[in-house]
Amino acid sequence: MDLSSHRPNHPTSTVPTPPTIDPAALEAALALVLPALAERQGAMLAVKDAQSGSYLWANERMAQWLGVSPDELPGRADADLLDAPLVTTLRAAEHTALAQGQPLTSEHRFERDGEKHDYRVLRLLTPPSADGRRLLCSVWTDQAVQKAKDAQLRAALEQLEQLQRNIETLRRELQDHSLRDTRTGLYTRAHFDDQLRREVDLSTREHREFALVAIAVDPPSPRVAELGAPAHTRIVETLGRLLRGNTRAMDASCRVDDRRFAVLLSGVGLATAHARVESLRRECATQIVVLDGEELRFTVSMGVASYPHTAHSQEELREACDAALAEAQRRGGNVVTLAGIRFERVD
Repeated sequence: MDLSSHRPNHPTSTVPTPPTIDPAALEAALALVLPALAERQGAMLAVKDAQSGSYLWANERMAQWLGVSPDELPGRADADLLDAPLVTTLRAAEHTALAQGQPLTSEHRFERDGEKHDYRVLRLLTPPSADGRRLLCSVWTDQAVQKAKDAQLRAALEQLEQLQRNIETLRRELQDHSLRDTRTGLYTRAHFDDQLRREVDLSTREHREFALVAIAVDPPSPRVAELGAPAHTRIVETLGRLLRGNTRAMDASCRVDDRRFAVLLSGVGLATAHARVESLRRECATQIVVLDGEELRFTVSMGVASYPHTAHSQEELREACDAALAEAQRRGGNVVTLAGIRFERVD
């Protein structure tokens, strides 16, 4: 059976024939596009005779930089237009390009007519023509413009980074303000309790001690009582400043209520804590508070307890500290009292 008559009739696929390129038309197109592109990019173009170094053509920008019109430039060399040191530098770069026979990029920094110049120059050597002639084409790009843009970009980035730092600082300050009493600058009770819990956990793990101090402003003098709330507010602000100035970064100070304060002294024992708060008590007693030109005085009572020597839990520590403060107040105030050290019975 002849199957040839039953073969499907598919159309024959053909590969399209590429169009014929007219070298003259391509050269004309490139001659039109390249100067326009260079003009848009702010580049300078030049074509020289490779052997003699004389100019054959240059765009308007290059001719203007050389100090002549494009029509006056052909046949002239760099030696006719530029200073000798610059001519030597440019010619050396051209010789390098000729020797390598492939595109070469060079950096040229020099001063001309009192102005500093910074150019990046790409040099390309054409293949020999029928008469053996070779052309040296160069593209000059002013780096000063690019460097100015880079400097503007760096300045903008630095401003953004500074803005981010300012925002972060403001965020931390706002967060910190939410944790502090506005009148004294001391921590709020809730944040102080968190600090105390962390200190108890840390001391338990590392077997080290710390101290807790309860502070109360003693009853006011008759004159302070007469002046009322403004005088009390000024005393509270002064005490807050003294507490901030007499504690370390790892310590924590808190305003418990209108007349009571607390201080956590990290990593110190009962004796060291007593010495520090005794110094603070004396400073409070000698501090002068001025209100409307009038000098006021105040004193404080303090109770000191330590963990784990006077207490073995956070609640016991608070109770021991409050008991020591109550004893200081019972003694008439303006005194520091230590909580008793508990001794465990050993059977």
